[in-house]
Amino acid sequence: MLIQCYAILGWVLFYCLAPLLLWIPLSNPRYRVHFRERLGLLPLRRLKALGGGPRFWIHAVSLGEVKVAEAFAQAIRRHVPDAVFVVSTITPHGRRLAEEVFREQALVVHSPLDAAPCVKRALKAVRPDVLVLLETEIWPLWVAAADRMHIRTAIVNGRISARSIKRYVKLRAFFRPVLERISLFSMITAADRDRILAMGAPRERVVVNGNAKYDLLGKSIRPEDAERFRRLLSVDEGQPVVVAGSTRTGEEETLLKAFRRVREVFPEAVLVIAPRHLERVREIEALVKRSGFFCELRTGLEGPGRRRTAPVVILDTFGELFGLYSVANLAFCGASLVPLGGQNPLEPAAWGKMVLYGPWMDDFWDARALLEAAGAGETVHDGDELAERIIWHLAHPEASGERAAKGRQAVLQNLAAAERHALEIVKLTGPFTL
Repeated sequence: MLIQCYAILGWVLFYCLAPLLLWIPLSNPRYRVHFRERLGLLPLRRLKALGGGPRFWIHAVSLGEVKVAEAFAQAIRRHVPDAVFVVSTITPHGRRLAEEVFREQALVVHSPLDAAPCVKRALKAVRPDVLVLLETEIWPLWVAAADRMHIRTAIVNGRISARSIKRYVKLRAFFRPVLERISLFSMITAADRDRILAMGAPRERVVVNGNAKYDLLGKSIRPEDAERFRRLLSVDEGQPVVVAGSTRTGEEETLLKAFRRVREVFPEAVLVIAPRHLERVREIEALVKRSGFFCELRTGLEGPGRRRTAPVVILDTFGELFGLYSVANLAFCGASLVPLGGQNPLEPAAWGKMVLYGPWMDDFWDARALLEAAGAGETVHDGDELAERIIWHLAHPEASGERAAKGRQAVLQNLAAAERHALEIVKLTGPFTL
């Protein structure tokens, strides 16, 4: 009953907002390009050109999920060589990356709005054999429409954070009938399995297969990146570099205070700040200057005769953070000194770097546990502790390096999750039963 109410509300909102939906693309060219796809009008001619094999629609919201989608597509194709893929994203950045990654190997589209007419039109046009929703993308109308059309739906690389489960459980009466229509829940950890069960998922459809992002890390390491970014940052082999990745509001000030203490001991140290949201670059630039540091933007470092001279660099480009970890002596993971769940500490660890983070790593507790068991991850609670641990690691490079190497080994030992998830997806291409 709740799903029907949600669907009716979606219809009402869709038609009430129709004039606005038409006005947005007409008034702003930025939204005009793929507006038809938002309404469920997909370029089927391009889809037919990909062949007539089993169709897999993979919905990937973020940049990280697009990379996971690539790993799944490769693994599925090893078992189903003529597989056809549709990859949907929500953001322009996600779409650009998906087009880069998949090229002519998949139809890349903007996902239709979660409104009944849009979803129904898109699914009816594509008729996928399996609809794959990555991580925690539970879209009620997508699931309901797919169920009515006998399209199998799977939650894959499923993750339910400790922060969100209390909210989800309160809405169990809404989620349970949605989850009952899903054919497979291929979760990352046993804790994720327990949480999706608490939300109402049928126990017999829930499996645990690890984190497919581990697979990507091993394949993404390119030794040449270290030399390229060392030249870009104009740093010598032994010069200390700290990379703070995916930082959020309230963290940069703490980082800069800690870095001031680090520079007293290591005057040549360089700090690279990579904000999670690039629209904050100017704000951070002003904060750095108020803190008494000179800073430069990454985009200003290239070109004839250009050479970094500032102790602080702000990353103002997409897609380069992972490569930048290659030149770090150690890394800090953002969204963790503030209660926002943290960021993935395995990315720097895959390069063999020691990783520091704040106490709020709820969204990546499994990755944190993996690194701490290897001695390659440490929790810091404030700026003073952050400064102390950075100084210690820079002063003890051999001991720090040994611990970081163990972290890299732990990451690489956890590969092949994408293959396990993919096998579960392929099984769903059989006759439709629920």
